[in-house]
Amino acid sequence: MSTAFRRAGGWVSVILPAFCAVLAAGCSVESVDAPPATAGSGPATAAGSGGVEKRIQVDGSSTVAKVAAAVQEEFTKKFSDTKVALKVTGTGTGFKEMIADRIDIANASRPVKESERADCVKAGIELVELKIALDGLTVCVNPQNDWVDTITVAQLKKIWEPGSAVKTWKDVDPAWPDVPLALFGPGEESGTFDYFTEVINGKEDQITESYSASADDNVTITGIAGEKGGMGFFGCAYYFSNRDKVKALKISATDSVADGVEPTIETVRSGAYKPLSRPLFIYVKKSSLAKPEVLDFAKFFLNEGQAQVGAVGYVPLEESELKSVNEALDAAVGGAGK
Repeated sequence: MSTAFRRAGGWVSVILPAFCAVLAAGCSVESVDAPPATAGSGPATAAGSGGVEKRIQVDGSSTVAKVAAAVQEEFTKKFSDTKVALKVTGTGTGFKEMIADRIDIANASRPVKESERADCVKAGIELVELKIALDGLTVCVNPQNDWVDTITVAQLKKIWEPGSAVKTWKDVDPAWPDVPLALFGPGEESGTFDYFTEVINGKEDQITESYSASADDNVTITGIAGEKGGMGFFGCAYYFSNRDKVKALKISATDSVADGVEPTIETVRSGAYKPLSRPLFIYVKKSSLAKPEVLDFAKFFLNEGQAQVGAVGYVPLEESELKSVNEALDAAVGGAGK
């Protein structure tokens, strides 16, 4: 894992000259193909019928976007004069947009990388890292798969590692049928891809070439559902809302299937769902916190927005964690714009 993921003392910190933006406030969500702001111009402000419309630019993780969209909807009921322009291009691309100074908030399903941090420093951008939820990255198969309910980390590596020779389920375990494996998952721009490859294959970005990649988790679900031998991975919220289409596997961190743990709210919160439990973040550009609408949105996400975290299927923060995150945000606001 990255150094940031392992560090002690919690997940809340202000990342100086790092990169980026997190969430913003607004009345509608823009599609992925919405036109980007002009490079170097900073986050855009659009003119509204009543004058200048407040606008927050958000980009990044598809995993976090599921809750960000729900939070945005509730936020605009309270702040109808603000528009949240939400794009979903993956964690890595979100950080690139932050470094290019085109967004206020970057949604991320992994911590910022050291290389991204360095690029933010070069661009003069300070990031405020806010942990907003927990997720259990879920490995799913086709519902017709009746031969496996639990899979070990070693078996997952055998399937997903670079140069894997596995072609059928029987290649993984002789007791399983000779059904062709059809693999689906996120592409390299995804934080979920980064996390999965690091904890399962032992090295970030290293993966078998024999899988279908997509930035859209719904495409991954459709692929698994359409192939009897299908397998893929994505955030638990996508599984919880698609139980009728895919089947989740229990994960065993040992070589014994008896140690398999199911992805649930309880196992993710407790950390028992190993090694696929992880935090989710928004990264706010510190200078953007000088804009009231961005600060309002960040505060709303951390507080009222926690109800949406649970509603879409992720795990809300405990009160003690939430208090620490809010304190980090308050401390950052004191220096916003300086």
